[in-house]
Amino acid sequence: MGVEGAIERGDGGIVGVRAGLPGRGQPSAAPEIMAWDQPAGDLPSPLDPTADAHVHSGFAAGHDSIGTLVTAANLAGLSRLTFADQVDSETAWLPAYRESVLRAQRRTEMDLRISAEIEVIRADGWLAFPADLGGLDAVTVAVSRLPIGSRLVGLPDARALLASGALRAADAVELVVSATILGVERASRYAPTQLARPLSLLAELGIDDGDIDESLLRECVEGCRVTNTTVEVSEAWRRPSARMAQMFSAAGVPLVAASDARYAAQVGRWRYVRQLAPQLRLPSHA
Repeated sequence: MGVEGAIERGDGGIVGVRAGLPGRGQPSAAPEIMAWDQPAGDLPSPLDPTADAHVHSGFAAGHDSIGTLVTAANLAGLSRLTFADQVDSETAWLPAYRESVLRAQRRTEMDLRISAEIEVIRADGWLAFPADLGGLDAVTVAVSRLPIGSRLVGLPDARALLASGALRAADAVELVVSATILGVERASRYAPTQLARPLSLLAELGIDDGDIDESLLRECVEGCRVTNTTVEVSEAWRRPSARMAQMFSAAGVPLVAASDARYAAQVGRWRYVRQLAPQLRLPSHA
């Protein structure tokens, strides 16, 4: 499904968002090894091991071409692959990016989707939108730096603030949770939205979500639910935790397996996702 509508630019202007990739026939069959072990009496896991919802190409943070990644996905038995390269307000290569994926789509029966990973850059959820998001199927929201007012604080500085006592852990948690909720809310006004590696910034700051008040986690879950945001279960970042993934699943928030691959060999290869999947099954009577 493509996206339509308009999106805010950092300068207050509006840019259009037009339809994305068409579907392409039936997906190729996945090998039997892709299925999770499924105890009798349980429904299937909400995670589909034949779909990788977040990979990076050589256009940005990745190291391989679109074609190389598609070949790797075929070898991994995938039926769907989503490209989610990192963009910001200075990005000018999105048309070439889209065209590369469209060319690859003509050579495979796999469903190829185009997203873009966009950073939350202010505490109010403002995103670093590029000037043109035409042709995207989704927007992938990420919170990788600590937004304090209009400032973005990088990981080393945020750690220093915590160590010095200038920033309390509880305040960091509230800032990240709030920015996440506001970021997906803003993105969802214009496009189908995915949330990458939820609350991973807190883990990098040494704050495990086991130490976070459950009411704040529920706020994050509810923010994703009401905006129809799909949440990525990240292989690379091992996020969300089992506790939070279970909360998303119980609330009906869609979960997708996401390698966050930088190299072709990482595409569709699951370890954390495979361990987590059985914990997300609902009883058959639910």
